[in-house]
Amino acid sequence: MPHRIYVDGEWVPAGGGAAIPVVNPATEEAFAEVPRGDAKDVARAVEAAAAALPAWSARPAAERAALCAAVADALRDRTDELTEMIVDELGMPLRLTRPIQVGAPVRTFASMPDIAAGLEFEERLGDSVVFRDPIGVVGAITPWNYPLHQIAAKVAPALTAGCTVVLKPSEVTPLNAFVLADVMHEAGFPPGVFNLVSGTGPEAGEALAGHPLVDMISFTGSTRAGRRVAELAAAGMKRTALELGGKSPNVLLDDLDDAAFEDAVRKGVGACYLNSGQTCSALTRLLVPRERLAQAELIAAEEARTYTTGDPRNPATRLGPLVSAVQRERVRDHLRAAAAAGATVVTGGPDAPDGLERGYYVRPTVLSGVTPESRIAQEEIFGPVLVVLPYDGEDDAVRIADGTAYGLAAGVRSADPERARRVARRLRAGQIRINDGAHNGLAPFGGFKQSGYGREYGRFGLEEFLTTTSVQF
Repeated sequence: MPHRIYVDGEWVPAGGGAAIPVVNPATEEAFAEVPRGDAKDVARAVEAAAAALPAWSARPAAERAALCAAVADALRDRTDELTEMIVDELGMPLRLTRPIQVGAPVRTFASMPDIAAGLEFEERLGDSVVFRDPIGVVGAITPWNYPLHQIAAKVAPALTAGCTVVLKPSEVTPLNAFVLADVMHEAGFPPGVFNLVSGTGPEAGEALAGHPLVDMISFTGSTRAGRRVAELAAAGMKRTALELGGKSPNVLLDDLDDAAFEDAVRKGVGACYLNSGQTCSALTRLLVPRERLAQAELIAAEEARTYTTGDPRNPATRLGPLVSAVQRERVRDHLRAAAAAGATVVTGGPDAPDGLERGYYVRPTVLSGVTPESRIAQEEIFGPVLVVLPYDGEDDAVRIADGTAYGLAAGVRSADPERARRVARRLRAGQIRINDGAHNGLAPFGGFKQSGYGREYGRFGLEEFLTTTSVQF
């Protein structure tokens, strides 16, 4: 299957005939390949999706959601296969890959029946009836860092809404998408409702964003790539949903006692390092009262050193490799530039971890001694790099927290939950964690400013794929 693309209910050869190698980031060796789909392949898939749209959108939402629930069951049955595959593609430690990279997308597909049942697709408004209709053909362009999870966040609600989909997964971690296509075929989705074209962003991605029969583009990736997608989509007046980058703050307020402060700093390191820091919503800036800066540096460095780096299949590993050589060099370049600009490397740095010259590894790093306006405190690094920043008072903390081009996520820790809530409401971020607030997969996720627009997950994610029609009587 990975040597073919999935179009109109069939596995067919890609037109170009070229292939893209898939590299294991822990070994630096190619272990698979996928087709390099081109604009003609995208056009075939889009035309199939457009042809399938009328019949699919006419089916009851409950039926569409039930098929998504069947996908969840089938993915659950293939958890072992998917876990091993994503470890090889991405390098996330195996013990985390199973619950996060596989468990989360299963839950997303499984949630569709309840979400669909809670939505009113038809509403009486005076002498009118307002219908909530599918937006149409959706082009889904997904990232490499949470590959199946981000696919599920787009594909499941789009299909439940009554849209048809053409998926262009990341060419860096594409194999899991082929398993999903196989599952959807076996689940009984009609031909053309779901289509998969692998390929690069400049070729397949741009062709999808610009195709005249595509009604909406849902994209997750870098802010730079998001601008390009929006530019291409604007020419055809397409709706866009963009989930982009972040430089998210984690504010520790000044009322924490020593034990709570230490706990908050240690957990703050984990909130930065998940998936080797390759998380758009990672809390990468730790904001602490100035008088506790030295204390925070000491605790953060101590905690960072517990993040054992190595083989993703070793149970002792807490930090796997970065996904590619390009990503590793990008992170190392940021670290070198920060050191040259005067940053204090509290622990870590750009050199390869001891004994790990092979594989795309980066040391877990804590930086300090920089201003909030410095490049390392402003730009998304996408690696295991935590920047510790001091503040002077609550207003200064809010100023620093909101003082980047991004607004995707944030964290606030306080001994007083009401104070934490008050500070959180001052922050311009799409999702904010207070104290030990648990992740909620049904809560909306998305950003402010250059972190993009639109929301994913739960009812809010499904609503992104709906538009309204009013009929007057």
